[in-house]
Amino acid sequence: MIRSKKPTPPVLEYPEVNVSEEGDVRHLHLGTPWIQGSMRMKEPFEIELEYVQRMMAWLLFVDAASVSGRHAMQLGLGAGAITKFCYKKLGMCSTAIELNPQVLAVCRSWFKLPPDSEMLRVVLADAGVEIRSPEWRGTVDALAVDLYDDNAAAPVLDSADFYADCRALLTDDGAMTVNLFGRAASYGESLEKIATVFGEQAVWTFKPTREGNAIVLALRTPKALKRTELQERGEAIQARWDLPAAKWWRVFKPLAG
Repeated sequence: MIRSKKPTPPVLEYPEVNVSEEGDVRHLHLGTPWIQGSMRMKEPFEIELEYVQRMMAWLLFVDAASVSGRHAMQLGLGAGAITKFCYKKLGMCSTAIELNPQVLAVCRSWFKLPPDSEMLRVVLADAGVEIRSPEWRGTVDALAVDLYDDNAAAPVLDSADFYADCRALLTDDGAMTVNLFGRAASYGESLEKIATVFGEQAVWTFKPTREGNAIVLALRTPKALKRTELQERGEAIQARWDLPAAKWWRVFKPLAG
């Protein structure tokens, strides 16, 4: 009898992480020209890219005074812009889930990502698996989903089951923002999955940026805001946190509106 060998676990191959600079802006790449994240070197804790700024639109739906007591989670670290902003500028407890350890190392070395602490934690894991952990359920107030491979062709996780897992993470007044971008991605199909899971009344959409990034926001509990409220709240966000939110009301609307 021949004793069978214990199967060798597969070795994960991650794309190479590269850094480029353009004037005062530093970019992160995953072995291709596609920009996976950016940072203005003189202002490392601000959010540089327009679509990433729009992923902070959940601020429109909460009391500004409550923000620092909330929990933000980012799926797909990129250059760490959202995690850094939530941690340093908003004073939030912040968690990021990233699969590629090289991305984390580069963020710490080149993109001013602070070390782990009681208020900031980076988990090296598959986001689709990690978010099913019971410790996260019902604990996240602001969930940012930006999961793309090195070719930025389509979202890595984009199923109805995945969005249901995301919804389960959220507190009652929590929100998810998703970057829907990619040459092979179908925006309509992704939006339909999100609306099926969250309900059409809970979903809001931005017009695409010039680069083609379309941000979708989904609330755990639907909330209606009039255009005048959106404008007033956007102006308050811009004055308080220097995000270009005063103009969001022109390009942001409810799916069911």
